[in-house]
Amino acid sequence: MQENEVQGANASTTTNTLRAIGWVSLGFGVAAIGLYVGRELRNWYRFNHRTPYDFYSHAATPANSEFGMGI
Repeated sequence: MQENEVQGANASTTTNTLRAIGWVSLGFGVAAIGLYVGRELRNWYRFNHRTPYDFYSHAATPANSEFGMGI
């Protein structure tokens, strides 16, 4: 009789463990989808709010400060 009780307790523990692993993996999946959708929305927003200077090839490169310094 006691062996059946032990087996029932092990099955209960296994079920709870698998259920916890399932919820954690579901949470990671939802977080990954949220990060992907957020990145896509941010890229879409940035693409639609471009300035005319974004079309020039060297718009974001810093100027060389060494030019004309006598070095």
